[in-house]
Amino acid sequence: MTTYAHRTLLLALSVATVATTVTAAAPVARADAPGTNGPALTWRPCAEPGGLSGQECARLPVPLDYRDPDGPQIGLAVTRVRSERPAARRGTLLVIPGGPGGSGVRMLATKGPALRKAMAGAYDLVSFDPRGVGGSTRAGCELDPADRHLVTLRSWPGPDGEIGGNAARSRRIAEACRRHGGAVLRSFTTVNEARDIDRLRRALGEEKLSAWAHSYGTYVGAVYAQKYPRHTDRWVLDSSGDPDPARVGRGWLANTAAGADDRFPDFAAWAADPARESDGLRLARRPADVRPLFLALAAKLDREPKESTTPGVPLTGNRLRQALQDALESDGLFAEVARLIQQAQDPAAEPVLPDTLAGPLPDQDAATTMATVCNDVRWPASVPAHRRAVAADRVRHPLTAGMPVNITPCGFWQAPAEPPTRITADGPSNILMVQNRRDPNTPYFGALKMRRSLGERARLLTLEHGGHGAYLANGPACGDRTVTAFLTTGRRPQKDTRCAD
Repeated sequence: MTTYAHRTLLLALSVATVATTVTAAAPVARADAPGTNGPALTWRPCAEPGGLSGQECARLPVPLDYRDPDGPQIGLAVTRVRSERPAARRGTLLVIPGGPGGSGVRMLATKGPALRKAMAGAYDLVSFDPRGVGGSTRAGCELDPADRHLVTLRSWPGPDGEIGGNAARSRRIAEACRRHGGAVLRSFTTVNEARDIDRLRRALGEEKLSAWAHSYGTYVGAVYAQKYPRHTDRWVLDSSGDPDPARVGRGWLANTAAGADDRFPDFAAWAADPARESDGLRLARRPADVRPLFLALAAKLDREPKESTTPGVPLTGNRLRQALQDALESDGLFAEVARLIQQAQDPAAEPVLPDTLAGPLPDQDAATTMATVCNDVRWPASVPAHRRAVAADRVRHPLTAGMPVNITPCGFWQAPAEPPTRITADGPSNILMVQNRRDPNTPYFGALKMRRSLGERARLLTLEHGGHGAYLANGPACGDRTVTAFLTTGRRPQKDTRCAD
């Protein structure tokens, strides 16, 4: 739900008055067999200059296939920052990254300073790179570079809505991954990530984990809480998607069409603000004029792509649409896409593409992004059905031009090895969901389905805000206060609530 696949209230309420307390309490070696203590972790310093002081790294061996725990092993990169106040320490807080394809090692390095300050020594902070990511065991598909651009991995239809080229490319990608990815690529699943987390818990010597899960990581966190409920302590799901087991991955992608519509007015208001005159980025006099301006420009670029500063990579209508999708994640990215729109309008300018659009993704990154969602659940493959869906979606949601419901390589993937996990209300009531109302990647209506699935296990804090990712990121201060209080004291809202300050 982040960059590749997809990258999640009104009254300011006092935590003290609306909360209750949730009580708590190198070479890859062979992993332990089920039921024993976890393998020992050999920690080494790995803090980067200017990064998070005291950060350590290790490698965790896990079975390639949990049905054969004594068989071939692969390795996961894990990282931690120990509590600076041992007397205040109450356990381990696991940071579960988004994606699929997000690095927990990198996330802890970037979010760690703010998180360590907020936790005030209550936890050792721990994260990991999931299978296929960063320093963990990886796999590739040997894809042609042309098939690894973000606008080709994501199935943006042709200028007239035609999807024949998307279908051919999707078949080609799926076949390449089948030939070259092997058992390692097939092991990239959400349920295996949950099993790997439990292996990490055992290696850390913890009976329970607390967690802060982000974006796609909220689904991982929900699956873990479903499979290992007695090992969960205080559980935060930040920016959740619809957990419908028949549509995971496919449903998340489809929901981004409405998500973009929900979020776009924030960008339109920003782009029409007179304050933009000072930096030369005002696109229109009124917010209502920004949307038709964008749609007309994208359609023009469909017909007449414009050469960019990246040789051989022109600014097309779909690259502009993808740039907008990326920018809707955070207000801080609005200036970048506004500048690109202005360069596209200026006959004398050469557009400067964002880095994510200027070249192909590395083969292993592309493979990981697709493999997890494709391995989790079967996707439909009918080209005529997708063509009809795209045509209808282009009318309903022109900002995304049919891409969210288009055919993908998952339609031609091998059948899943096991069914996806159904999220239910069975388990302890120790989950706090936090969600921006105008989230382009994990829209609010999808998060409500996660909330309903969890029942009395969860409380939902709705933030009257826009952007993807709420805690310590794009949410208001009241959300940060509530999440911090829950993790550090156990106080959780007595019922679903909202805040906006």
